Amino acid sequence: MSLLKKNIIYNYASQLYVTLIGIVLLPLYIKHMGAEAYGLVGFFVMLQAWFMILDLGLTPTVSRETARYYGGAISSLSYRQFFRSLNMIFLSVAIIGGALLWSLAEAIASSWLNAVKISDDEVILAIQLMALIVALRWMGGLYRGLLIGAEKFVWLSIFNVITSTLRSIGVLVVMWHFGFTPYVFFTYQAVISGAEIIILWCKSLVLLPKISSRTEKIGWSISPVKSKLKFALTIAFTSSIWVLITQSDKLILSKILPLADYGYFTLAVMVASGIMIISGPVSNAVLPHMTRLYAQDRRIEMLQIYRNSTQLVAVIAGAVSVTLAFCAEHFLYAWTGDLQLVEAVSPILRLYAIGNCFLAITSFPYYLQYAKGNLRYHLYGNVLMIFLLLPSIMFFATYFGSIGAGYAWCVVNILLLFFWVAFVHSKIEPGIHLKWLFHDVIIVILPSALIGVMFFFSDFSLSSRIISFSITMFVGIVCLAISCAFSSMVRSHFCKFFFKMRLS
Repeated sequence: MSLLKKNIIYNYASQLYVTLIGIVLLPLYIKHMGAEAYGLVGFFVMLQAWFMILDLGLTPTVSRETARYYGGAISSLSYRQFFRSLNMIFLSVAIIGGALLWSLAEAIASSWLNAVKISDDEVILAIQLMALIVALRWMGGLYRGLLIGAEKFVWLSIFNVITSTLRSIGVLVVMWHFGFTPYVFFTYQAVISGAEIIILWCKSLVLLPKISSRTEKIGWSISPVKSKLKFALTIAFTSSIWVLITQSDKLILSKILPLADYGYFTLAVMVASGIMIISGPVSNAVLPHMTRLYAQDRRIEMLQIYRNSTQLVAVIAGAVSVTLAFCAEHFLYAWTGDLQLVEAVSPILRLYAIGNCFLAITSFPYYLQYAKGNLRYHLYGNVLMIFLLLPSIMFFATYFGSIGAGYAWCVVNILLLFFWVAFVHSKIEPGIHLKWLFHDVIIVILPSALIGVMFFFSDFSLSSRIISFSITMFVGIVCLAISCAFSSMVRSHFCKFFFKMRLS
């Protein structure tokens, strides 16, 4: 457990830094680049997500197989053969996918994006650079999968902090000297992505098990992957649906909205996505650990980790989502000082913050299915969600714009948490659902949500950025403290900590 706690702490520290630095610097991008140019950045973020469809479920598969290798379930030679096969597949898809996106740059610029101030030539060049960047970053998913499976979270967390600093702060320094243009922005990001993939590749070579070249041959066949295809393709299909679920609104609105308005929408969604980022470090640390425990037939310990990690995400993600939802205007005003931006972005931010909180909790049954190696119900759930969400977003986004998409996103995620998750738990772990839902989720989040509602109906005007910042921080701290107080897992850890302090 000490290793798991350490991994979660480092993951959270790095993700918190990455999220905060991105949020803090967003107003600077919009101020110096302009809302329209920032709309290109939002389109780039969406392209990265859609590119993940080409993953074919192989990134989580390499994490799982790496965890199984370190758990003693497969031999060094089998693992090396499997990893080389994946290298061949990843490289091929990166080249083909990147080339296809590059070739479509002109069509996207002229027929899809609604740019006014930026010329078509600038947009085309930016999209071509995006193609190079997303191919490089996607290729890096293979090596990140290896590091996650090997539970090298400390190194990966430090690496993420460094690369995020270079991407976020370094690009501002470069643009200050060469101009705040999309060309400078994306050229710099391409250089950083190239350096990142080289470092990840070198680190992966160190972690790969050594074998005797005389007696054991790795070969160049993709046959070692075939036995994993059922599991990988299940993840691939569900990942494709996940991209449809999380990115359809962004794709539709990139066509409907002017690029400048799309930039404001992107800002709201990216801030709200911090809630999902919060749950990322827990899943990255928990997935290989739960997989290893299940392989060792330690089911009780695995379920305890499952419930504790749910509470941890409910505490942190719940407090953040409540603060963003009910203090949206104060948060945005303290952050940007732009009343026009506050008016345009706050309703969207509120809806996506609430929806993302429910989505973060709804994702947990996937971790249980992943550890057991059977994603059937996760597959069914994603299909159900896409049938509910996609038509809703297409209709409401078309007729009501970004606000309509926000309502569709929020309502569908609420319905899935209270109905679909109950069904999944009844199938894979009968008897756990009510304890999980009420003890690990509702009791933790509901008290802080009531605080948020009370504040929302109070009369606090946007008189000063300092006052708005103080109000946002106060509400956030109170919500976090209340969530901690109502979490049995947090209370238990605090009691153990103070008991050890008294003994020492």
